[in-house]
Amino acid sequence: MKYQGISLDSELQIDHLFSLHYFEYMNSFYFPGESHPFWEFVCVDKGEVTIGAGDHSFILTRGEIAFHEPDEFHWVRAGGRAAPNLIVISFSSESPMMDFFRGKVLHVNEADRRLLARIVNEARTFLEGRLDDPYQTSLTVRSDAPPGAAQIIRTCLEQFLIGLARRYRKDSVQTVQKDIRSFIPDKTTTENADEEMFSQIAAYLSDNLSSHITIEKICSDNLIGRSRLQKLFHEKCGLGIIEYFSHMKIDAAKQLIRNEQMNFTQISENLGYSSIHYFSRQFKKITGMTPSEYASSIKAMSERTTDTRQPL
Repeated sequence: MKYQGISLDSELQIDHLFSLHYFEYMNSFYFPGESHPFWEFVCVDKGEVTIGAGDHSFILTRGEIAFHEPDEFHWVRAGGRAAPNLIVISFSSESPMMDFFRGKVLHVNEADRRLLARIVNEARTFLEGRLDDPYQTSLTVRSDAPPGAAQIIRTCLEQFLIGLARRYRKDSVQTVQKDIRSFIPDKTTTENADEEMFSQIAAYLSDNLSSHITIEKICSDNLIGRSRLQKLFHEKCGLGIIEYFSHMKIDAAKQLIRNEQMNFTQISENLGYSSIHYFSRQFKKITGMTPSEYASSIKAMSERTTDTRQPL
């Protein structure tokens, strides 16, 4: 039997990567702006920011992404109700498909979030230095970067952009959804039940961040057995339930620190810690820094000034 192959075209191709950041900003952060001859997008993971693009400005909230086309002047300012966590990636692409993103503000879904998380996690093993330096002007590849890291970042970024373009093109939405449903098998009843239970308990923990919660209480309030609870959280996130709850508390503490509305004692009390000393120990255990060190680090990173405008 004679086979005949086909070439696989690249309708959207990333040529160069110029910046890749995950920022935790203080609520007082302000970047006065810049323009550059390549694309950039800003996606809000938590909180909100005000974005300037050309002659327009608008507020971006969690799950929204704004695109800046090449040579468009843009700026960003925090100061909303919650200090922001942002993903900022800039890159060059000559592909005609990129025209779709001019002037666009879109919403990301869970599949998009997973791709962005993969990109950020891969970048931590691929690039030298910190991903939260807003004034970094050049990227350097780590000498011990794992094989294929650059390709994973590029292909995930291309998949992310193609997925957005497909979903938001009105003439193709129904076709894409139909194709996805026919290609991906349905989850089993057990998988669906596990997803729902995990989401339910995660929401329960979020609603009780200021409380001291035991495993017994979590089980009782959510009608789940102890062994199933522990197995569920190890499978979903690789953490025990109490460890997961501790990480949630510290994530909330980090955001409260960056909001700059409470001192450390107030934050400790607000999150239900028995003492400021215990709060500080837990914070350092999870982040590697004391609350003061974290605040100083983020504040210094956010407020650093330079003589010339540099890429965000």
